[in-house]
Amino acid sequence: MAHIVIIGASTGGLPAAYDLRELLGRGHQITVVSNSDTFQFVPSNPWVAVGWRTRADTTFKPAPYLAKKDIDFVPVAAREIKPADNQVVLADERVVDYDYLVIATGPKLAFDEVEGLGPRGHTQSVCTVDHAEKAYAAWQQLLEAPGPIVVGAVQGASCFGPAYEFALIMDADLRKRRLRDKVPMTFVTSEPYIGHLGLGGVGDSKGMLESELRNKHINWITNAKVSRVEEGKMLVTEHNDQGEVIKEHELPFAFSMMLPAFKGVDAVAGLGEEVVNPRGFVKVDAHQRNPKWPNIYAVGVCIAIPPVEATPIPTGTPKTGYMIESMVSATAHNIRDAIEGREPRTEATWNAICLADMGDTGVAFVAMPQIPPRNVAWMKKGKWVHYAKVAFEKYFIGKMKKGSTESLYEKYILKALGIEKLR
Repeated sequence: MAHIVIIGASTGGLPAAYDLRELLGRGHQITVVSNSDTFQFVPSNPWVAVGWRTRADTTFKPAPYLAKKDIDFVPVAAREIKPADNQVVLADERVVDYDYLVIATGPKLAFDEVEGLGPRGHTQSVCTVDHAEKAYAAWQQLLEAPGPIVVGAVQGASCFGPAYEFALIMDADLRKRRLRDKVPMTFVTSEPYIGHLGLGGVGDSKGMLESELRNKHINWITNAKVSRVEEGKMLVTEHNDQGEVIKEHELPFAFSMMLPAFKGVDAVAGLGEEVVNPRGFVKVDAHQRNPKWPNIYAVGVCIAIPPVEATPIPTGTPKTGYMIESMVSATAHNIRDAIEGREPRTEATWNAICLADMGDTGVAFVAMPQIPPRNVAWMKKGKWVHYAKVAFEKYFIGKMKKGSTESLYEKYILKALGIEKLR
């Protein structure tokens, strides 16, 4: 009997556990290790931050649902991974032995790389539900005393979609409250242009998102490096396409949400340069295996993917939902093959589907593959995207509670987009 340990219980870890259980049957042990006893649907956090959702809407305790599938759940953070011993050391000093390890931790949020950044500094975040709730408290203060907003993503960030979403969600909420005229808004991003998204753009993302920001009276600064954040003030250096400084900005704000850069979590980052890159992300081959330790697999935000292109200010490459789902499926099939004595042969489909909410409308984009050059690249805008994202939240949480292994992207989203398949 093999023991498969999964570190992480979010949008990569839980589906990996369910996929493995379905493929392996009950003859093998599966254990999920997590630094939290709660699953949270991270894409809904921008809604939580303006009060459109609550923690109760977007989180649940996974333990009883995993137990129904005969999957062990240990809600204790991993402190250290010992690949030579096939062991994970937990924060409470317990040691968990494994035959196969799946790293699905998500990122460490690198707020410390910019002075004054983050919930412990002077800006808000929507990266976790805790952060989103804190942001909502600050949002309520803004509604009482309206003032300027600064929103965006700092240098080194790789996840830009939520920044655009949150800017436009805030705009929609303020317009509904008849307060938008009292709140100047500036979008600050390390992207070389609006709509780059860490992907070199997708279809007409540049023109579409520029038009959206312009029509909503949201100013922007691109090629931006945030020097530091003080209480009520952000210091930003703007660069040209050659990386030369062209302007220094002092941006006052009454409310700010800035996405940070990501790093690998401490337990993973400490594995050494043969296993992780300089940012602490896990190196994987085409089958999601680490080249140094082939019984270690990794999926999701924690894997190492090089930037799509060199940019004047560093930007990373996002790992989107459909891409993560494909990594999970490939990992489960490859572990089954390895257990049965076959060479892993399944590769993830690096295509991207994204539904970006804009408060009262939305944008869907498809990139095939996610990293250019592409066979397909387009974006479409409409209210249907907003409703599709609301529905997808319910579908995904329901899937995690049922232990379903169906692809919600292929069953629902591709159908809505009029695409038969993305493989």
